[in-house]
Amino acid sequence: MSKLLPGTRALRTFEAAARHLNFTRAADELGLTPAAVSHQIKEIEDQLDLVLFTRTSRTIRLTEAGNVLFEASIDALDLLSRAVTRARKMTRGTALLKITLDAQFATKWLMRRVDDFRRQRPGIELRFDIASKLRDFDRDDVDVGIRFGAGKYPGLCADRLFENVIIPVCSPALLRSGPSLNEPRDLFHHTLAHIEWSRQGITWPNWRMWMAAAGVDDFDDSRTIVFDNSTDVVQAALDGVAVALADFAMVANDLSEGRLIRPFELGIKVAPEFAYFLVYPEAVKDDARIVAFREWLLDEVAKDADAA
Repeated sequence: MSKLLPGTRALRTFEAAARHLNFTRAADELGLTPAAVSHQIKEIEDQLDLVLFTRTSRTIRLTEAGNVLFEASIDALDLLSRAVTRARKMTRGTALLKITLDAQFATKWLMRRVDDFRRQRPGIELRFDIASKLRDFDRDDVDVGIRFGAGKYPGLCADRLFENVIIPVCSPALLRSGPSLNEPRDLFHHTLAHIEWSRQGITWPNWRMWMAAAGVDDFDDSRTIVFDNSTDVVQAALDGVAVALADFAMVANDLSEGRLIRPFELGIKVAPEFAYFLVYPEAVKDDARIVAFREWLLDEVAKDADAA
């Protein structure tokens, strides 16, 4: 956000140079040349009548005065950024609700349902920020977020959405062209896909865990494909190249519309402390837009729970 603040060019240049202690890296970040960065720093030093950096042929270091101004510049840019965010939210009115969420939740779950929300709440316009990076409600122009995690977000309200159940899924075409799946051991004849994820000592269910739950104790995972994210795992199943372990909530529509099938009913629950959560600042929990979206979202989640 600080990059968008007018009138802060010199301050941003100094902060970047002080943070990197390298004019070339600061220039790359700011879209300037190293010479331009050096020139701006010299202008600041001349205007303040202070030496902010000591320079050698190979390195630069902050002086005591430079350190004082560096710490102040961080605070000043952060304060301005937060103020601009608050101002933007104040001036855009009460009809717009900005939601930040990851691509998988957006494409596999929410986007398929937003028309229903719009029919029920025609006075509220939804706008989406699709990002894997977590947003800061004080610094980023968003109102609510949908995050996967442990639900511990200081200063935020967090409503748990799904009880994540991991199930095997595959394309109908895979079974038409390949070996049948009558019992878990038949999976040995197929390529299997899952994600690799662990946090705080908890591991996302994988094929070895699913096979153990199914009573198969001699599973060889050499034929498994491991992905970093769930989107790729589901796509592998949709493309008919693998039987995948997927979150039921994220493939419910693919199952109901026949793009995927569930060859076995056995599912493994993710550790209960991890789930998708709807999060928003406590200070705005009574905002009519957030209340309306929260009520609608929890009702949609309840419908999925009944279907499962």
